[in-house]
Amino acid sequence: MNCELSPNHPPDHGEVGWEFKIQNSKFKIAPAAIIVSVVFTAAYTHRGTPSVQAPPARPAAAAPEGAVSPDAPLPTAAVEPGWSERGIASWYGEPYHGRRTASGEVYDMHALTAAHPRLPFGTVVEVRRRDSGAEVQVRVNDRGPFIAGRIIDLSYAAATRIGLEIDGITEVTVTAVGRAEPPPRAAAPPPAVVEAETCFWVQVGAFGDIANARRAQAALAGAGERAVVLEGLDALARVRLGPFPDAAEAEGARGRIAAAWPGAYVVACGG
Repeated sequence: MNCELSPNHPPDHGEVGWEFKIQNSKFKIAPAAIIVSVVFTAAYTHRGTPSVQAPPARPAAAAPEGAVSPDAPLPTAAVEPGWSERGIASWYGEPYHGRRTASGEVYDMHALTAAHPRLPFGTVVEVRRRDSGAEVQVRVNDRGPFIAGRIIDLSYAAATRIGLEIDGITEVTVTAVGRAEPPPRAAAPPPAVVEAETCFWVQVGAFGDIANARRAQAALAGAGERAVVLEGLDALARVRLGPFPDAAEAEGARGRIAAAWPGAYVVACGG
């Protein structure tokens, strides 16, 4: 193939063109086209082979419902006797009595057990009130409490040992003392029974706002009644009178406040 590139000088124009001859055929190429081709080729040669970028990483799949957050505190290794922490203690009874705990045991509100956010199941701790010094030893067999600032939930039996069933919550020191194996697993503990020697409360009201509960407590105190505020795991603050040694005395207290609090009723301790 014979190719020839020669300048062309049209008689009527000052522009210089070029003729490209291929096998006796002529093609006219403007200078601008040649310049663009040269620049494009130089730029491509300078960049080299285009790099291929990986697509952006896919976001992690959402954790299935009920999965434990990676930031959630996990059960720790066994702690040495003497390990301790300070915080708020609460207690739980009904309606958890007879239900399975996080360890698989059946919760017995009359046993000396507790729920803790992270201590290994079977850890025995001493719980000591920081105001009165009253103390009790319990075995961890459940998870909780799930309210900010609280470090341990005692069973009803453990709460009565240190007077916590009256206060509802209190500041404590929790100290590890050892380990204990759980008792042989039973199908379920017997139903909670109100015994003759138990105590009684007058339930005045349950409030979702602790401030309202405190105002009700102050109003009852102004009327000469001894009222306490008990904070439960259901996030309700219960205002109660008592405790009273028998149902008759509790009923008498309910009668005194019936005009102002017609919804008040008598409930056994632990209820």
